[in-house]
Amino acid sequence: MSKFIIQPANTLSGSIKVPGDKSISHRCIMLGSLANGTTEVSGFLQGEDALATLKAFQAMGVDIQRKGDKVTIYGVGLHGLKKPNTPLNLGNSGTSMRLMSGILAAQDFDSELLGDVSLSKRPMNRVIDPLTTMGAVIESNDGKPPLKIKGGQSLKAIHYNLPVASAQVKSCVLLAGLYAQGNTCITEPETTRDHTERMLKGLDYQVNITNNTICLTGGNELTATQFQVPSDISSAAFFMVAGCIAPQSNITLKGVNINPTRTGVIDILKLMGAKLTVSNKREIGGELLADICVQSSELKGINIPSELTPLAIDEFPAIFIAAACAQGETVLTNAKELRVKESDRIQVMADGLNILGIKNQVLEDGIKIQGGIFQKPTNTIQSHHDHRISMSFAIASLRCKYAIEIDGVDNVATSFPNFVSLSNSIGMNIKEF
Repeated sequence: MSKFIIQPANTLSGSIKVPGDKSISHRCIMLGSLANGTTEVSGFLQGEDALATLKAFQAMGVDIQRKGDKVTIYGVGLHGLKKPNTPLNLGNSGTSMRLMSGILAAQDFDSELLGDVSLSKRPMNRVIDPLTTMGAVIESNDGKPPLKIKGGQSLKAIHYNLPVASAQVKSCVLLAGLYAQGNTCITEPETTRDHTERMLKGLDYQVNITNNTICLTGGNELTATQFQVPSDISSAAFFMVAGCIAPQSNITLKGVNINPTRTGVIDILKLMGAKLTVSNKREIGGELLADICVQSSELKGINIPSELTPLAIDEFPAIFIAAACAQGETVLTNAKELRVKESDRIQVMADGLNILGIKNQVLEDGIKIQGGIFQKPTNTIQSHHDHRISMSFAIASLRCKYAIEIDGVDNVATSFPNFVSLSNSIGMNIKEF
């Protein structure tokens, strides 16, 4: 699969369940492997990113059995990992590399982390710097992968002020802190997703949170448990936007994770005028779930509040499509983080919007998008092998009278392996080539 061709569609209807949350699936494997006892996971995301994490821990001697979306992890404890025979290839997964760096920095064996062409371009100094301060020894390619991590280092606890709000960096330091001598604390400038903190508590590890400072003391143990992975709100976001912009729509998304540190996309769409309701709220395994109903909406442009930016950082490509369909101008600032994802998501989305005739202005830390009518595409849209770019422009077909062609869609499988079949089941018309 390397290309989508999407024919126009304007009616969406039905009830669907999107795959499990990618962030939580990663952390289930990592923390379940480090726990004492057997951890059982249901709803595990069977995408390539999460499977890369699973295979990496298998390569370090952890017995992990998977049958579909059910995973059983026979934990080896914090000090039971074994040296892998080869470098750990994490494919396209930046989450795997950044979080695992914190774990591997404390092991008694050397390790090497590498990835695909896209991951090899992504900045890793943001985790290398705090880990080095803790006593880790890490070689990199000028701050980019591959990472060579020297074993046998004794880590010391630090108090770290995150320069940029990043759940990945926060989680990396917390995971290293499990092994560090003393009390490790991270203070974040804005609230970011807190799955690591919730999961550590679920595994009976004490985590203290005061305002935006998270602390834990190294040297304790994790106790195995059971996890049910909720549907990924980042994947659900494409259908939230699709439901808003389709001329005729009424769709329900079942069992979506509505963790308060992840609901920025809901808040932003509601500010834009989305007819979106959240119902049937419940809590499972420390995470909040709900059903989300979306109907056709008259969206309006807004200035996106800066405090919502880190709470919707992965959903902005889809939100940009909503902005392109809104009346008036939408302005996003304080979002430099988007430039160092799988692609420079600000520039790549702007290029695609230009192809569809939507006026926009790229800012250093964001973008201005003037809502309008999608024109006949002047070219094939290049996703730069970024799954979220591919899926965002796929849903643009709901407001375009012409076929949209998107190149480089291979990495959709990393986060949403059944995106095409699920989209087509509610009324879209996507073909893969």
